[in-house]
Amino acid sequence: MTTPAAPDRRVPEAVHRRRWAILGVLMLSLLIVVLDNSILNVAVKTISTPAPTGLGATQSELEWAINAYTLVFAGLLFTAGLLGDRLGRKKVLLGGLAVFGIGSALAAFSGSPAELIGFRAVMGLGAAFVMPATLAVLMNVFERDEQPKAIGIWAGGVGLAIAIGPITGGLLLDHFWWGSVFLVNVPIVLLALALMLWLVPDSRDPHPGRIDPLGVVLSVAGLVLLVYGIIKGGQLADFTDATVLSTIGAGLAVLVAFVVFEKRSDHPSIDVTYFRNKVFSAAIGAVALVFFALMGVTFFAVFYTQSVRGYSPLETGLLMLPLAAAQMIFAPRARLLVDRFGDKATTTAGLLLLAATLAAFAALDADTPIWLLEVVFFLMGAGMAHVMTPVSVVIMQTLPREKAGSASALSNTFRQVGGALGIAVLGSVLSTAYRTSIEDELTVLPPGARHAAGESIEATLAFADRLGARGEALAGSANDAFLHAMHVTALWGAGVALIGAFVTALFLPGRASAPEDDEHDGELVRTAD
Repeated sequence: MTTPAAPDRRVPEAVHRRRWAILGVLMLSLLIVVLDNSILNVAVKTISTPAPTGLGATQSELEWAINAYTLVFAGLLFTAGLLGDRLGRKKVLLGGLAVFGIGSALAAFSGSPAELIGFRAVMGLGAAFVMPATLAVLMNVFERDEQPKAIGIWAGGVGLAIAIGPITGGLLLDHFWWGSVFLVNVPIVLLALALMLWLVPDSRDPHPGRIDPLGVVLSVAGLVLLVYGIIKGGQLADFTDATVLSTIGAGLAVLVAFVVFEKRSDHPSIDVTYFRNKVFSAAIGAVALVFFALMGVTFFAVFYTQSVRGYSPLETGLLMLPLAAAQMIFAPRARLLVDRFGDKATTTAGLLLLAATLAAFAALDADTPIWLLEVVFFLMGAGMAHVMTPVSVVIMQTLPREKAGSASALSNTFRQVGGALGIAVLGSVLSTAYRTSIEDELTVLPPGARHAAGESIEATLAFADRLGARGEALAGSANDAFLHAMHVTALWGAGVALIGAFVTALFLPGRASAPEDDEHDGELVRTAD
């Protein structure tokens, strides 16, 4: 019997032997980028508390503390991916980690919400160069047959970060001041830098494109205007306000100009021809819609567990463990379902499960048994795992290996933009519904204090505390108003997830019809069901 020839490998043998150690270093780099947002989600209540405990940030300032990071991150991912492909992914990883570490140290010692927002933007700048490079390096140290398994483990790393983040944040907030949730990033950055210098090989695109500064400016300006308009609409509880409409309209106009410019440019930040592939577009859309729904819902879940249910930041972190555990369990194994049922069935089922869990938040109230919330979180994590792993593989294997930086940048851009808009849109829905519900109860306060008190449940509870015994009724009304607002917001999130399920059912491919090999890098060999 003839022994089959060993497959031709495109990865050097020395790199191939240490590929799993390299994946561990990449996951550590990914960990701090995701960890930061999951820690911040637990800390938002503390930061919203007046000084000296927190910074006294309003709900809109909290949204900007999250979105300043996300918008800079998303706006620069195009350029970060191109720079990685052009200059070398290891170089931009090292530079991005260094900037992220510096931004974290500065954010820890912010003296006002405005300073925190500014330093979060610096952190976003660093993270923009970290996230796409990790996935691009992965695609260049693993052969095509091992890429789905490696991407599954990489996606499971997000679950690990989600688990570690809230617990770490809770422990830090129980023992230290709020800035410690940012300062904790610094030692992790130093460890990641040392391991990366030792283990990770450099790689680049042999035929890179030129940098597109005008495209970068247009994308960042468009996103900032759009999200600012949405946040302002929620803050005013009036989306028909002239300022809100003009800002949103200007943002959309700039984004349209960005697309037109990119289409005509001979060196675009984003090659819009990628989106002619319906499979690629559907996978990218699924990523954006998942994070739109998820980020918007997790934003209010923290206020539900801490403000309404009375749990501490550490207890809130522990309550979110099932969501992270489910991602860690199912993300590396999602490829097994894809092999059996195909991308379309696996991803659509994951989105339907996610929609059901988001809708379940509409049934929660102030005394719902906490184990029900734990079941909802676990199922939410399972649904996410069966969406993110398949679509990440589809996106990365649709484009040629040399364009791994661009493919990763596009995937992460739409994920971050989806998350930013989820926080902005669903945060605004939450704010508007809350203000509408609590307005009539705020008449016990002086006229000048009513608008500020209606900003968020934390603002209302702060005013209620000052009223002493008379404030107990107002605190009860605040809880009721928040629960109503949470129910409305959860149903919006579920609706967005259902749209994602429809898109994937319509456009994603079914089961693979034949083995794929490196000669067809960049082509999906699938059959439509």
